[in-house]
Amino acid sequence: FIMASSHTVLMRLVASAYSVAQKAGMIVRRVIAEGDLDIVEKTCATDLQTKADRLAQMSICSSLARKFPKLTIIGEEDLPSEEVDQELIEDGQWEDILKQPCPSQYSTIKEEDLVVWVDPLDGTKEYTEVLIGIAYEGKAIAGVINQPYYNYQNDEKQKLREHRNEAKAGPDAVLGRTIWGVLGLGAFGFQLKEVPAGRHIITTTRSHSNKLVTDCVTAMNPDDVLRVGGAGNKIIQLIEGKASAYVFASPGCKKWDTCAPEVILHAVGGKLTDIHGNALQYNKEVKHMNSAGVLATLRNYDYYASRVPESVKNALVP
Repeated sequence: FIMASSHTVLMRLVASAYSVAQKAGMIVRRVIAEGDLDIVEKTCATDLQTKADRLAQMSICSSLARKFPKLTIIGEEDLPSEEVDQELIEDGQWEDILKQPCPSQYSTIKEEDLVVWVDPLDGTKEYTEVLIGIAYEGKAIAGVINQPYYNYQNDEKQKLREHRNEAKAGPDAVLGRTIWGVLGLGAFGFQLKEVPAGRHIITTTRSHSNKLVTDCVTAMNPDDVLRVGGAGNKIIQLIEGKASAYVFASPGCKKWDTCAPEVILHAVGGKLTDIHGNALQYNKEVKHMNSAGVLATLRNYDYYASRVPESVKNALVP
């Protein structure tokens, strides 16, 4: 048994966030499965989403606050201050993360210097993900993304079986996947791939499109355009070689959407900025909206940044 104090605050927090994100993924699957299977009286999909959202956030925020009481935690959902059901608390820490060295520049960080940005359920339905981003001095430095439905069977019988088994199998059930990263250490839990050289595949919003968004995408001269939900999901497309740039010329996504994914991208040499090329700020006083949009790439950032039309830049004020 290793004394907790032998690990840095940052690595303990990331190890906890990993276990907490997995627990949140289980909660999301359980709530959605109960709705799908009529275990609760018929609720509409958005209500289920809301319930999953709320429970996942309660689980994440309460679990982390209990273990790290001096953290600043900012979540998408406003939470009631009532006592949280013990069943929602995740106390575990992912051992593999505790075995990793903490990058030296972060080894003396104190708990109260860290800000955690939480999106309990980014995107919708099949693209959903749990995002936990960790920032220090305004910069995103560590992040965890859980995809509850990664490699998931979508057929009803299978769902019922998995739902029953999951109740028995506990947290070791291998459903979904969890990706994590720390700047200066790397990003883990996925296979890094790049889009073939010379192909320009743009991923952009599925639900928040407008003329600015489309003008900006068109200016990139893309070979193909993908439209999917979830900011984290779009960043994962970049690191898995499905898209070469994430272009979103509009306000709409928030700090908790970009904090964790940005770290994963930066840890493997990519770049994420607003549409003007400014780094995003994550200190606790910052406004939550990314009002100047997002431009992110794994490689060739300058190619895409140089093609953002002036009209788009003028329309989006940081």
